[in-house]
Amino acid sequence: MKKLTKIPYRRRLEGKTNYKKRLALLKSGKERLVIRKSNKYILLQIVKFEPNGDKVLYSVNSKELSKFGWNAGFKSIPAAYLTGLLLGKKIKGKFESLIVDIGVQEKSDRLFAALKGVVDSGVNVTHNPEILPDEERITGKHIDSYLKMDHKNNQFSKYKNINFTEMFNKTKQNIESQKV
Repeated sequence: MKKLTKIPYRRRLEGKTNYKKRLALLKSGKERLVIRKSNKYILLQIVKFEPNGDKVLYSVNSKELSKFGWNAGFKSIPAAYLTGLLLGKKIKGKFESLIVDIGVQEKSDRLFAALKGVVDSGVNVTHNPEILPDEERITGKHIDSYLKMDHKNNQFSKYKNINFTEMFNKTKQNIESQKV
């Protein structure tokens, strides 16, 4: 008699979904703050589980920061924070509590900076405060200090005339002052 072998789900085989983690998140019954990063952008979504498939309730892409005065990289730590702040402003008061879903990505300061942006906007998100990045990294001071150093590599030459900390503060002020 042949032994039947169980074939894992396609997304598990591809390394895209950890079903054990997903089930634990879904059992909470709360909406999820999904944070994803691509090669160019940071994407934040509020997702609700439904039997026919997850439903995206709100979504913000870091590309939207250009409307508020941000004109540098859209996947940096400051950009991730500002994207989280923008989403938090859109959803403030609409959810009692959220849980974070970063999926199978490696944990990084960019993901946690986006989380800090949502938390700083006043949204209640279950998290450990120890994982959040330092204020210097969120405001872009580490980028400014790197650009001031004399490098032979010119890959960041287009940002030489930009003060990230100043641009961060202006963009943050624009997000907080405008009705989103």
